[in-house]
Amino acid sequence: MNRDDSDDLGDLVARVRGHSLGDLPRRSARRFPDKVAVIDGDVVLTFAEFDALVDRAAAALHDNGIAPGDRVALLAHNCWQYAVLAFATARAAVVLVPVNFMLTAEEIAYILGHSRATGFIVEPALVEVAEEAMRLGGLVTSPIALTEPGRAAPDGWADFAAWLSTTCAPPDLVVADDQLLRVMYTSGTESRPKGVMHSSRSLMWQYISTITAGSMSDDDVELHSLPLYHCAQLDNFLATDIYLGATSIILPRPEPEAVLRAVERHRVTNYFAPPTVWISLLRCPVFDEVDLSSLRKGYYGASAMPTEILHELRERLPALQLWNFYGQTEIAPLASALGPADQEAHAGAAGRPALNVETAILDDSDTPVAAGTVGEIAHRSPHLMLGYLDDPAKTAEAFRGGWFHSGDLGYYDEFGLLHVVDRKKDMIKTGGENVASREVEEVLYSHEAVQEVAVFGVPHPTWVESVVAAVVPKAGAAVAETDLITHCRDRLAGYKTPKQIFFVDALPKNPSGKLLKRDLRERFASVFH
Repeated sequence: MNRDDSDDLGDLVARVRGHSLGDLPRRSARRFPDKVAVIDGDVVLTFAEFDALVDRAAAALHDNGIAPGDRVALLAHNCWQYAVLAFATARAAVVLVPVNFMLTAEEIAYILGHSRATGFIVEPALVEVAEEAMRLGGLVTSPIALTEPGRAAPDGWADFAAWLSTTCAPPDLVVADDQLLRVMYTSGTESRPKGVMHSSRSLMWQYISTITAGSMSDDDVELHSLPLYHCAQLDNFLATDIYLGATSIILPRPEPEAVLRAVERHRVTNYFAPPTVWISLLRCPVFDEVDLSSLRKGYYGASAMPTEILHELRERLPALQLWNFYGQTEIAPLASALGPADQEAHAGAAGRPALNVETAILDDSDTPVAAGTVGEIAHRSPHLMLGYLDDPAKTAEAFRGGWFHSGDLGYYDEFGLLHVVDRKKDMIKTGGENVASREVEEVLYSHEAVQEVAVFGVPHPTWVESVVAAVVPKAGAAVAETDLITHCRDRLAGYKTPKQIFFVDALPKNPSGKLLKRDLRERFASVFH
């Protein structure tokens, strides 16, 4: 056998052995061609139909000049097209960049520019903010509108519905395990979000861990109402359902009555939401009117479930089993899970490491510490990202010493359960959304009347945490709370805007000048209670 023949054989074997994100719909369609895969309002797609749409979208990307390795940003509320594109981009070896639809044009422009997105797929309702972002961000050459059949695309935009009428075959590609397929943007301590790079390898291993940790199966009927731009809803739940052959019900948002009526109508078995949404369901006037007897698996994350809410869920939904999923974007996102048997006895714990995750608690010298000792939570796992886009320094810092450093502080208890006690990166989690305090601080510092500022989270009965700020005004400056809140709202997404601002004479600091945010959290902890 000559070298060329050997190379051809290697390519053939790689193709036959391939198992990447874009393969999942086809394999489920072969097992369950006539089973319902996705329901979005009046749109009902079997697995065979869903896979055919993935093929058409992948072909359309290729036919319209979007090549393997190109980046395509996606700005949309939850819809069946979002689900199709999550797999079609992977099948075409195109890098998907999900974008938070609550961001301002300036924030979106940063993501477009940093990711070097040349394609931008946008739902019609968000075209205006998308066009402003493109004016600010620059690189997009292919704007595509998620139009429905019979509705014209905005001027200057390609028509996604027309794209799906293509009869061309999708590109015949072999996608390597560690080929970049996804860039997810996550807020850190920096004022700008970081681009987290994921491949099929990280995502696929994470799917196996999630399915195992959450006792998921092909007879599940799952409701997806949290944003699909979040890796939790997209990769813990929607992608695993497509992988398994389970049925997905898609809602555009977690409006409580709509969620409850969808559970009844579709006999939903599984639902994921942060504690804030579970609380909103319990408080919804129609909760006791609808039949929720089908609901048997409930998942939550982003923060611990308050003990009193656990008890109420147990009383009002006795057949429901609960799981707490803990993780972060960099681990695709599952790191550990607390199962149903431990929910009340170990309320607040993050559980045990997922199947394909090794977790340690490290001290400041990156040495593992004993049970009961607080340190930084660190992981080893094939779930982990390839690194931060165009930031080798931050990638090296995150992976130093042979572990991925999560930035969270925690400990293992005597039962071997992981507990998260604080966030080393000073992240605020409000209503399931991550807010980097430094990003908000820099916006407040841009106001001429602000001398010093500290942004932090305080407990909130609905949002679990609320964003607030302590401000030291400049000497002689006359500024009102409403002035600063308006200043932030004009420059930040609504959920990042402080809900309350406290004017103080000085910020608490230790002798070395380090800001003591813990003191501020304690001082203002009861402001919303």
